[in-house]
Amino acid sequence: MLRSKQKSGVRRVPPDPSAANPLHAWARRFCEWTVTAGLSPSTAKMRQINVHYFIVWADARGLAHPGEVTRPVLQRYQRALYLARKSNGEALAHSSQAARLQPVIAFFKWLTREGHILSNPAADLDVPKPARQLPKHLMSITEVENVINGTPVHTLQGIRDRAMLETLYSSGIRRSELIALSLFHVDIERGTLMVRQGKGRKDRLVPLGARACAWLRRYLREVRPELIGVDTAVLFLTDYGESFEKNRLSDLVKGYMLAAGIPHGSCHAFRHAMATHMLEAGADIRYIQVMLGHSQLSTTEIYTHVAIAQLKAVHTLTHPARLERLATAAEGPGPASTPIDTQSLLDEALEADLAAGDEI
Repeated sequence: MLRSKQKSGVRRVPPDPSAANPLHAWARRFCEWTVTAGLSPSTAKMRQINVHYFIVWADARGLAHPGEVTRPVLQRYQRALYLARKSNGEALAHSSQAARLQPVIAFFKWLTREGHILSNPAADLDVPKPARQLPKHLMSITEVENVINGTPVHTLQGIRDRAMLETLYSSGIRRSELIALSLFHVDIERGTLMVRQGKGRKDRLVPLGARACAWLRRYLREVRPELIGVDTAVLFLTDYGESFEKNRLSDLVKGYMLAAGIPHGSCHAFRHAMATHMLEAGADIRYIQVMLGHSQLSTTEIYTHVAIAQLKAVHTLTHPARLERLATAAEGPGPASTPIDTQSLLDEALEADLAAGDEI
């Protein structure tokens, strides 16, 4: 059944002391230009937020005009980001520092091009290069199944959540792309899913597995008619008949992962798992690149570092430092039904290596 939202009290937002700073006027024009230049509204929103952070910092130092911002000023702001700490006491990651700086650099580049300032103070600013980090936890196939099977499919919400998780794992789409899906983007009969205006404002058509299609069909038949409150084409709806917000969807998926004993990750973990499991099963990395919507193959190549199964197999077959006694004992004569004490064989082989080392 469709739920009704409870009315909450009015929250008073404390006034922003930098609201009167004239830099905000230039920032608004910059964000408007971002959209008219063909970039996505999400990019404009991201630039607006991060340029606002800079203006708040600049206002506290009495800076109110773009011409007052010099390269040393931007370097001090960069150092302030380096020294900043989150609520838990941790420093900002290099990726977060870069995300804060890049919109500011684009802002001053625009100011220079539009003739509001004579020279660009951010032209030679060195931005920390984000490290291409591996996932904190890569889910195995068994772990993915445990998470997906943890959905309470005897409830309407559980069927919806199962359909969402199946879609994430089958297609490898991003969280924002799942939220933006409409009824017209999914072709269950053909087993395909169209991502409209994904990252980089690019469309792509990706396959959707039979199991995901089956759960989507059940969701559309049994659940979505009960959740829809207004005339909307959004595919996945909340209990209130609305489209999901990013954080709410992440919290939902994270809850299922925690229940399955996986402490890290949320929606993106299914994207990592899909790409890695396909690569380990022999899929060409170029096909995975197309499915993930990566512009550069180098972005997709990170999955070659986490697809450890094939690497372990090659390592076992080719590395010279092997426990040969284990393989010999396992392949020796004896009844086929006799179980092999693997741990004992390992212990014996290690003791032999240690004895040989003592003799040397």
